[in-house]
Amino acid sequence: MTANVFIAGPASWNRIVLLDRLPEPVPHMQFALSEHETVGGTSAGKALGLAGLGRRPAFYTLIGADADGARVSAALQAAGVELIVGPTGATERHLNLMTPAGERVSLYLSSPGEASAESRQATEASVSQAMADAAAIVLDLAPEAGRLIPAARATGRPIWTDIHDYDGRAAFHRPFIEAADAVFMNADGIGDPVPFLRTLIDGGASIAVCTLGAEGAVALDAAGREHRVDAAPVDVLDTNGAGDAFMSGVLDATLDGAELPEALAAGARHAASVLTTRHLHPALDAVLGG
Repeated sequence: MTANVFIAGPASWNRIVLLDRLPEPVPHMQFALSEHETVGGTSAGKALGLAGLGRRPAFYTLIGADADGARVSAALQAAGVELIVGPTGATERHLNLMTPAGERVSLYLSSPGEASAESRQATEASVSQAMADAAAIVLDLAPEAGRLIPAARATGRPIWTDIHDYDGRAAFHRPFIEAADAVFMNADGIGDPVPFLRTLIDGGASIAVCTLGAEGAVALDAAGREHRVDAAPVDVLDTNGAGDAFMSGVLDATLDGAELPEALAAGARHAASVLTTRHLHPALDAVLGG
């Protein structure tokens, strides 16, 4: 296996309910098309993607000592992810209402919040060593990952972050943006993403990428040049995790020395592989059932 990547952020246990349409905000009855349980969390998706590409991801996340936490840990480890678990009161759990078009409403049933002092003390040495050993550091949007920003910057390793549907204003995202060498997002909250991507490059990022769903992705490199990639054609089963897989593919190719256009194409191919499974990554098919 090739170079290690350190990832900090959320993992969860999710119940996915597929509906023909998202519920209207009025009392009513609706029948589900299907439902299943699986591993969730944006950082879990990236860790699974990198492991599937032959990397050695060290994934720091907060997981409770409960049945759902045991399911999350066992599934990730079976798929080749090295876990650094910060003990917490409850494992993060979601109820995701989905449509075949990929629309989603996520209901957070429980959240681990911030790590306790005891939890941080228990993992401090392992986290520090994993960051020092990493070829790149991924910090996803979570309070515990935000706490690691100064230590991550001190390593001198490139920092990658995913700000999802950022609207250009939310204060929580700013420290992640300011620390990152590579910033990924989607266009759900930003409108035309190119002007904002340009502000990221002007602010010091070397890569700024916005995924566009079925239209692929647009990116700017350190010189401000615009690059676009089409989505790879595929029969879509489930859209969960596609953005995380795209970022994993771009990161993997970049670590192998690829220029941005080639890395974007690798990201599109990897995202397509995830669209064919109802889990965050095909590796979980063998663990949790296809």
